[in-house]
Amino acid sequence: MKKSILLRSAITLAFVSPCLAAPPLTWTTRQLTSEFQAEGAAAGDFNKDGVRDVVYGPWWFEGPGFTEKHTIYPDTPLDPRNYSKNFFAYTPDLNADGWQDVLVLGFPGEESYWFENPHGAAGDWKRHDVLKVTDAESPVWTDLTGDGKPEIVCAQDGYFGYASPGTDPTQEWPFTRISAEKASSGRFTHGLGVGDVNGDGRLDLLEKNGWWEHPADPAAQPVWAFHPFPFSEAGGAQMFAYDFDGDGDNDIFTSLAAHAYGLAWYEQVKDELDSISFIKHELMPTDPKAPSQVPLFSAIHAVDLADINGDGVKDIVTGQRYWAHAPRADGTGGDDGVHNPPVLYWFEVKRGGKSGAAEFIPHLISNQSGVGTQVMVVDLDGKAPPEIVVGNKKGAFVSSATAAP
Repeated sequence: MKKSILLRSAITLAFVSPCLAAPPLTWTTRQLTSEFQAEGAAAGDFNKDGVRDVVYGPWWFEGPGFTEKHTIYPDTPLDPRNYSKNFFAYTPDLNADGWQDVLVLGFPGEESYWFENPHGAAGDWKRHDVLKVTDAESPVWTDLTGDGKPEIVCAQDGYFGYASPGTDPTQEWPFTRISAEKASSGRFTHGLGVGDVNGDGRLDLLEKNGWWEHPADPAAQPVWAFHPFPFSEAGGAQMFAYDFDGDGDNDIFTSLAAHAYGLAWYEQVKDELDSISFIKHELMPTDPKAPSQVPLFSAIHAVDLADINGDGVKDIVTGQRYWAHAPRADGTGGDDGVHNPPVLYWFEVKRGGKSGAAEFIPHLISNQSGVGTQVMVVDLDGKAPPEIVVGNKKGAFVSSATAAP
């Protein structure tokens, strides 16, 4: 299972010519609140003033200063040694009234729900429960089906699939199974994502044990074909299919353990029969005592993919989730590395690098924010580079960068 020598040579030659390096970035991280209210955060323009705001748990913080706080639902103090019922937040306009709402994917195995934007009126936002069971710890809100409308991609009762809003998004959303048999490891399944693996223009479902191929006609083939591959034994966080090495096909990126160490990208290769397989390129070992290409941090429970430095190649943003499994009051217990600084990094992707024609260069953003179960790269101010929004047990954070002249 290898790429042809001609193809590998073409890749190498394509990167012999020097290119202008993107200017270095200087990061500033501001903490919007130190109260624990959610495991993730998101951005949206909730008051229609043309400026994006940040939502974290029961509050949204008015941009661009993020000092004025508004309440969506009653705030109750939470113990950071425990968990919230708010693991992921997204900001679609679900009822198509022109105002962005807040979709919450709750505690694994429990309900997902959304809050209806009241158009600036005072008081709590109306809540609509739409999915009784949302399994997996890295569900995705994206247009998996290609119909122009995002779905919740997750598992339910052991089956992988997706939940779509119906004509009335306030009613329960039907869940469509794509696996014929129970294939997930339950409500706390780690490692899930979406991406076009085989280049047919349709998004496939990625999970720690392989990928599920999106059929040309899902109505005629409701069970998606499964292609097993051991991406990670324990399961990590969000997974991505992207052409990291620039050879024209999509590779896979994943953290190797959501509650321990390990990062890897998987170079796509094909055998003589044109069957897809992957070559593993380990960036960070799962053993913290082993040599590492990158700084070591643990609890890699959130990952995002976006072009940070504006060079046209998407980069990786990830870090250590603060108290994913919290230590006991006496300081014992918790995840491996639980007392490490809660770091946030972006990994600059350079095609034609050292490992399989791709290099991942780590740049520290913050050693105070870490990540939650979600980390979101988003343009808050309309200017490059984009910002990074984090919500976790330390509160809510916005990291912004300026490029050196």
